[in-house]
Amino acid sequence: MTEILTLTTDDRGVATLKLNRPEVHNAFNAELIAELTDAFDQVSEQARVLVLTGQGHSFSAGADLNWMRAMAEASESENRKDAERLANMLRKLDQLPCPTIARINGHAFGGGVGLIACCDLAVAMESAKFGLTEVRLGLAPATIAPFVVPKIGVKHARRFMLTGERMNVDTAICIGLVSAAMPAAHLDGHVNDLVDLLLAGGPHAQAHVKELIRTITVHAGDPTELDRRTSEMIATLRVSREGQEGLNAFLEKRKPSWIGNTGKD
Repeated sequence: MTEILTLTTDDRGVATLKLNRPEVHNAFNAELIAELTDAFDQVSEQARVLVLTGQGHSFSAGADLNWMRAMAEASESENRKDAERLANMLRKLDQLPCPTIARINGHAFGGGVGLIACCDLAVAMESAKFGLTEVRLGLAPATIAPFVVPKIGVKHARRFMLTGERMNVDTAICIGLVSAAMPAAHLDGHVNDLVDLLLAGGPHAQAHVKELIRTITVHAGDPTELDRRTSEMIATLRVSREGQEGLNAFLEKRKPSWIGNTGKD
């Protein structure tokens, strides 16, 4: 894409999106947010799996200091529009139809934690540190909260959003932000293992699973609506081309056709 963000896709449809601002610890500014938004639109159309990572020693330090300084001098209306662009970018990542993996190559703070929370799986270097540090700047993690709170739960959000303290990778795993941690030398191997597991699933089925999870979250208090939506989903999948292929492959003791496909069926 550009020098601040790279997007590559291999012949299996696995996209790797890399934040490339190592000199500022891959911090966000308006340009990076815009490019991430465009990249997620591309991934939505093309990828089987997305791996999101950073260049250098940090995953993402959150907001760029120069960007924050500029927004501090802008009007409330301008700040609202700027925040809405960030929220839109995070929402696109959260709602991508393909499975997503955060490959956490280093520390993540503020908005960087927001990116992790929007991914389905998160694998970190064992030396990585994390923090929701906005209160120490007199701010709140407002834009990332809709994604972070469901990921780590209210109890942990109350602690880490209010204290702004740093947490190590063991704590990040304990609260549900991170799936697994390992030495740097083993990080890519574990990510590749996860990619192989994800590629074994039907791409349309995986997109529906992500939709299913959102549906259950939104309609948790309405069992009638949940029953209607979930029954409709499984019925649709059973008669779909992918569902028929998966069931037939199982009965015929062969691999389904999407194994080894380079794109979405």
